[in-house]
Amino acid sequence: MAIRENSTLAARAYCEGYAVVEIPLHQAGEWAAKPGHIVWIGLHEPIGDELATLQAQLGLDPLAIEDAAQAHERPKMHRYGDGLFIVVRTAELIDDRVTFGETHIFVGKGYIVTVRHGDSLAYRKVRAHCEATPALLAKGEAFILHSILDFTVDHYLGVMDQLQVEGAAIEAEVLAKELPPEQTRRLYVLRRELLRMKNGILPLAEMCGRIEHSEVLTIDRSLEHCFREVTDHVRGAQEEIDALSERLGLAFDASLLTSQSQQTEISRRLASWAAILAVPTAMAGIYGMNFAEMPELQWKYGYPMVLAFVATVCVTLYVNFRKAKWL
Repeated sequence: MAIRENSTLAARAYCEGYAVVEIPLHQAGEWAAKPGHIVWIGLHEPIGDELATLQAQLGLDPLAIEDAAQAHERPKMHRYGDGLFIVVRTAELIDDRVTFGETHIFVGKGYIVTVRHGDSLAYRKVRAHCEATPALLAKGEAFILHSILDFTVDHYLGVMDQLQVEGAAIEAEVLAKELPPEQTRRLYVLRRELLRMKNGILPLAEMCGRIEHSEVLTIDRSLEHCFREVTDHVRGAQEEIDALSERLGLAFDASLLTSQSQQTEISRRLASWAAILAVPTAMAGIYGMNFAEMPELQWKYGYPMVLAFVATVCVTLYVNFRKAKWL
């Protein structure tokens, strides 16, 4: 496997909403300090001293840098001095599996840095969208941050749309027949992934509220409703997750009940046939005993009478079991 020399995906300086130049990391502080300029840097699983360079250039907090250097952080937002450190969980559907990644975001006056870990979403589309709308990009770091969070939530909603379709198909299959073991396992996996999605997206609602009233970022009044829209989308996604989780839970319970019902039906059939077969077995056992004195053995009509008796009892049992719907 090839070893990357650096993890920098993009590092650009913007002025008045337009890209000015691609910059090296060691010049990030110089460009961020220029009036009217914003530095937007994207990293993926940083290696070497890249984060240390950004810490020195942008005055980032050492504790936040330590968190950003590794994955497995829970969603959160902290203020460190004049900047914010935000951790968000991302989700996307790959090969019918919900895969989760992390994005660590540093944002402050004149800069925004995204650090991706694992299968986190790439933000090329976000950057392209922002660069295509320079009037909005000129509103500052808050617009970029909003675009990233909105993009993240939209992906959750996209995953939910696909899971809704799969959930509906499983529900229809449950009503039609007993689920095979692999489908039952899939139900469990889906409910577990929905719980992880809920834990990943729910904190974004609180984050947007705190960002909207944050003293760190200067948020244009026209952007305030944008963060509220993200919050509304988060609430909507939460409701969809809860609804689908409940539906899958009901489907799982229905599958178990169907399986138990079929097992009970099989047990009844086996018990019915066992009762019917017990009659000739009992008669054979009785007359198979080697006693010297069994008077009926000498009777001319003994054999046909025994067969008639056995047949009558067996037919009677069969008819009654059929009426009781055990057969």
